[in-house]
Amino acid sequence: MAVKFGRYRWLGYMIVVLTLVVIGIPALLVRGCSWESREPVKEEGVQVKLQISEEEIISLPLEQYLIGVVAAEMPVSFHEEALKAQAVAARTYCLLRMVREEEDDQHPEAHLCADPGHCQAWISNEEMRKRWGWNYRPNYQKIRSAVLATVGELLTYEGQLIDPVYHSSCGGRGTEDAREVWGHEVPYLKRAVCSYDAPEKQKPVNTQISLQELFTKLKISDQAIPAAGFELIKIQERTESGRVKKVKVGSQVFSGVELRKRLGLRSTDFKVACTKEKVLFSTRGYGHAVGMCQYGANGLAQSGAKYDEILSHYYQGTKLKTIPEK
Repeated sequence: MAVKFGRYRWLGYMIVVLTLVVIGIPALLVRGCSWESREPVKEEGVQVKLQISEEEIISLPLEQYLIGVVAAEMPVSFHEEALKAQAVAARTYCLLRMVREEEDDQHPEAHLCADPGHCQAWISNEEMRKRWGWNYRPNYQKIRSAVLATVGELLTYEGQLIDPVYHSSCGGRGTEDAREVWGHEVPYLKRAVCSYDAPEKQKPVNTQISLQELFTKLKISDQAIPAAGFELIKIQERTESGRVKKVKVGSQVFSGVELRKRLGLRSTDFKVACTKEKVLFSTRGYGHAVGMCQYGANGLAQSGAKYDEILSHYYQGTKLKTIPEK
């Protein structure tokens, strides 16, 4: 009898263990772990009104908002010092737009939106769980630590908040002067040497576009096109860094920035080849190339640079200042 009861007892243990595995673990994954709420980001202080869709605006603490921005804007695999630099840039970007008096036509009721094409990218904790799965906990903690390690820190130039624009990759060519992209001088957004991109980011990426698609996107007629297809596109001028500044398509001239926008190219650092049926663009880098190069920041961090050194490299002449906590 003792042996029989011993077997039943072990059977009971097995049922309990299986119940925990089948029900308990999935419940933790869905609801999240309690560690996240033991040290919550402070609710008081600056509150950000964020438009996350056409119909929805949410309000959340500044530092909590920044966790979502850093998670969306920079790979979590990046070095901690690069993540800290991104946190400071994102905080400065946010507060600069919050203190401006004029409303933004795209989100008049909110300070910012979550569209990276207009403001900064942002993702919720739920989206982080979807993307990271089992790695959610360590990934969230890594980004949270980077944000809170720089809490309240902002970038200034001559006492004023800067506009700390950033981009994914300069392709190893170095960053671009803001004047070449937006047509006006910005003293802290000058060309910076940057050979720190990962090797795969410095390789050219090829994109093919049919002639019909080219004509449609540039809103030009084939009557403006020369008979010889290989003379369709001519690069007329490059910037000091080597990116396309002016390009002639048929009889029309476009800036490199405008051509990139209309055709959806990765950057203005491109070469072009034409046939009678299509156009081949070979691009390096990704983004407008002004300000901080995110992959370059990671390379700098891996070589030993601290986040303040990364920021001063890409935003020349700026200083870090800390806003007091309220």
